This record gives sequence, C-alpha cells and structure tokens, in this order.
Amino acid sequence: QVQLVESGGGLVQAGGSLRLSCVASGSIFSIRTMGWYRQAPGKQRELVAAATSGGTTNYADSVKGRFTISRDNAKNTVYLQMNSLKPEDTAVYYCNVVLRVGSMYWGQGTQVTVSS
Repeated sequence: QVQLVESGGGLVQAGGSLRLSCVASGSIFSIRTMGWYRQAPGKQRELVAAATSGGTTNYADSVKGRFTISRDNAKNTVYLQMNSLKPEDTAVYYCNVVLRVGSMYWGQGTQVTVSS
C-alpha cells in the first residue's frame, strides 16, 4: 500500500499564492509520475500538473506560467507552487502517484479556495 499525505491548502485572495505538498510513503519501489489534479464542484477531475522521475513536466493550459510543480525524489515528495491565483482555481486538489509497475494512488484531497 501507498499512502499520500497532502498539505498546504487554504483560503487566499485572488492574486495570492499557496504551496501544496504531498508526501508518499509505504510500499514504494519506484515512482514514475507524481502530479496534482483538481476537481471543482460540478466538474470533472482534471490534471493540473505532473512530473516524471526523469524531470519532464506538463501543465494544464489554464495554469501555465502561474503554477510550478517540483519533486524531491529522495523524500518522495511533490510540490505545487501556485501563484497569481484566480477564483476559478478554487477546487479540491488531489495528489496523484503512478508507480513504474502501473499502480496509481490518490491523496485525500486538500481544499483551495480563492476569493475575489
């Protein structure tokens, strides 16, 4: 089993910043991808950003230039630095980990609320 513990969500005014963290622990043999998804009320869960073990990153168009994903492989931790936040960024943010063997795991989610 793999456990993911997220932190860093909260309430912020538009234009502000937040940093999310996610620590993976448990039966981790090799992580392929670590990333963040989000789900707003009434909407489908969507990819925000992801980073592979080789350093490749990809972002949703809506967050490019504002969000930055980074990994600390030694600590099995992934971060999401969110700047210039907008009300439309309000959602529950979920950490996602994909192992090299193909298994996928989700965190419990952390609420991010951006007020206008």
